[in-house]
Amino acid sequence: MTVPATTTLQDGNRRGAGLMAVSMAAFTFNDACVKYVALSLPLFQTIFLRGCVVIIVMMLLAWYIGNTFRPIPRREWGKVALRALAELAAFLPFIIALTLMPFANLVAILQALPLTLTFAGAVFLGERVGWRRWIAITVGFLGVLLIVKPGLAGFNSAALLGVLAVIAVTVRDVITRRLAAGVPSLLVSIITAVAVTLLGLIGSLFEPWQTVQLEQGVGIILAALFIALAYLSSVMVMRVGEIGFVTQFRYTAMIWGLLLGWFVFGEWPDMLTLLGAAIIVVTGLFTLWRNANA
Repeated sequence: MTVPATTTLQDGNRRGAGLMAVSMAAFTFNDACVKYVALSLPLFQTIFLRGCVVIIVMMLLAWYIGNTFRPIPRREWGKVALRALAELAAFLPFIIALTLMPFANLVAILQALPLTLTFAGAVFLGERVGWRRWIAITVGFLGVLLIVKPGLAGFNSAALLGVLAVIAVTVRDVITRRLAAGVPSLLVSIITAVAVTLLGLIGSLFEPWQTVQLEQGVGIILAALFIALAYLSSVMVMRVGEIGFVTQFRYTAMIWGLLLGWFVFGEWPDMLTLLGAAIIVVTGLFTLWRNANA
C-alpha cells in the first residue's frame, strides 16, 4: 500500500514541531542552568565540565543506538566542519551575553531567528520572498532594536553579542539544512559537543579554577543532559518537515525564557523589551504564514 505524500508530509511536520518544541525547551533550561552555575563558578570551567559530561552521555547514547558511527561521506565533511565553526561563532558571544544581561531579554533576541532564516534564504539561497514578508522582516528587526535599545538609557552592550549569536546560528541552521540525509544526526551533535568543550577548555586556562560544590555539580549535570538533548533535536529538526512550519515552534522558547527568568533569577523584562519580543513573534509568525501560503 502506497502512503499518500500529504500524509508523509503531515507526519514530518508533526515530528518536526515536536522536535522544535523539545529543542527550544532543552536549550532554554540548559542556558538557565549555565547562567545559575556561572554565578559562583568560572564560566569556561563550567562550560568545559558540562561538555565532558555531554560527550560521555552522547557517546553512551551512540553505543546504545549502535549504527551512529557509519562513515560520513567525504563530500559532507566540509559542511560538518563549517557547521561546527558556526556553532562556535554563535556560542562564544551568546555565552558571554548570558552572564551579562537579563535572561529573558537574551531569549527574546533569539526569537528573531525565523526572520533571519527567511532573509538568508532570500539573499543566499535564491528563495522567493514577497514584499509583505520583506516588510515583516523589517518590522521584526525594529522589534530587536526595542530590546537592544541602542542610544537609550536601558542600553546593554551585551545585547549586541546576542544579535551576533543570532547571525551565527542562522548560518549554522542553513548549513544543517544542506547536510545529506545519510549524515548521522547524533554524530554531528557529538562533533558539535567536542568543539564547544574544547573552546571551554581553552577559555578555562585563563581563569582560576575552583572546587566544584554539590549544588554546582548538580547544575552542571542538568545542563549537560539538557544540552545533549538540545544538540540532537536541533540537528534532527532541520532535517524533517517543512522549515516554514516547524520553525514557528521556536517561539515556545520565549515562554520558557520568561518563566525561568522570573522564577530562577527574579528578572522580568521592561515594557520596551516585551513590546519588542511581541513584535518579533507576530512578524515572525506572519512571515511563516506567508511562506506556507505563497
